[in-house]
Amino acid sequence: MRLLVVEDQRKMAGFLKKGLTEAGYSVDHAESGAAAESLAAANDYDLIVLDVMLPDQNGLDTARHLRADGYKGPILMLTALGGTKDKVHGLDAGADDYLVKPFAFDELLARIRALLRRQGSGVDAHLRFADLEMDLPTRKVHRAGKEITLTPKEFALLEYFMRHPGRALSRAEIAEHVWDVRFDSDSNVIDVYINMLRKKVDQPFKTKLIHTMIGAGYALKED
Repeated sequence: MRLLVVEDQRKMAGFLKKGLTEAGYSVDHAESGAAAESLAAANDYDLIVLDVMLPDQNGLDTARHLRADGYKGPILMLTALGGTKDKVHGLDAGADDYLVKPFAFDELLARIRALLRRQGSGVDAHLRFADLEMDLPTRKVHRAGKEITLTPKEFALLEYFMRHPGRALSRAEIAEHVWDVRFDSDSNVIDVYINMLRKKVDQPFKTKLIHTMIGAGYALKED
C-alpha cells in the first residue's frame, strides 16, 4: 500500500513517515498543498493523510482540488481543530475521516486500516492465493495452515503480489508501490527482499509460488 503524507511540520512529518513505514506502508511526503496535488497527479496512492494547516493553502482547499483532479482514494485529514463545524467542513471538502491532534499513533493506524478496508468494500480484508492466506486486519499470513512471520516490508511486498496474482510485476512497479519516490531503482534491495520472502513463503513448501519472469520481473503463480 502506498500512502502520501501532506504535512509541513518536519518533526511531525518525520514521525508519521517513520511510523507508517515501520507498519509496512510505502510513504511519500509533501510539504505543501501544491506539492501534494503534483504528486497525486503523477502517482497512484491508496490513501492520503492530509494536514489542514499548510503553508500555501489550507488542507480543505487541497482536498477539494484533489477530488476535482480525480483522486478517488481515501483522505484522512489531520487537524488541531476538533469542533463539530471543523469536522463537517473537512468532510464536506472531500475527506473521508478526520483525526484531531494530538492523537495516538495506534489510532491513526486503525483509522487507515478501516479506510482501506472501506475502500475495498471489505472484499480485500482477506487475500488468498493457492494455499497462501493473508489477513490484513491482523496482518497475519498462513500457508497450508502454518503461520509465516514477516517483517512489515516483507508483508507489504507479499500483499502487492497477492493483489496481482499471475501477473509479471516489474521491478519499477514493485519499487513504486512498495517503496517510495526516492527509492534507488539501481539498487538490489528488491531482489534481496524477494529472496528473503522466498525463504519464508516458498522454501519450506513443495510448491513454489514466487517466480522470476526473465526480462519482465516477478510473479506470484502456481506453475
